[in-house]
Amino acid sequence: MKEFKETIQKYLQERATEDPLFAPKFANPKKSVDECCRYILGEARKRGTAVAMSDAEVFGMAVHYYDEENIKIEKVSSGCSVSSSSYKVELTEEEKKSAREAAIKRLAEEQYQSLKKRPAKKKVDDSVQQMSLF
Repeated sequence: MKEFKETIQKYLQERATEDPLFAPKFANPKKSVDECCRYILGEARKRGTAVAMSDAEVFGMAVHYYDEENIKIEKVSSGCSVSSSSYKVELTEEEKKSAREAAIKRLAEEQYQSLKKRPAKKKVDDSVQQMSLF
C-alpha cells in the first residue's frame, strides 16, 4: 500500500506543477493523499473482488477526487491489497515468432469463417452468352 500511495502522490505533485488549474485543488487542506487512495480503492472495490485497472484510470480517479468538493469515500476492508503491473515485458525472439504465427493463424481462421458466412454469389449461367456487335 505504501508504494501505491507514493506513486499516486508523485503523480499528483507532478500534475500540480504542470497544471496551474489543478495546483490549488491539490493544495486543498480538506483533501489528503491517504483519503485519495481510500477513494480509489473504494471505487475499485465497487467493481468486484479482482479488478484490473490501467494506470491512466487510477490516476484519473485521483484527479477526480481532488476536483470534486463533496466526494463520498467508501470504506475499504483491511484485507484489501494493491498490485501494480507497470513493468515492461520483454519477449524473446522465439516468443515473438510464436505469437506472430498464432496471430496469423487466428486471422486466417477468422477470415475463413467470415467467408463461409457470406451468402453465395449467384452463379453465371454458361448457356447465356452476350451478343457481339462485331
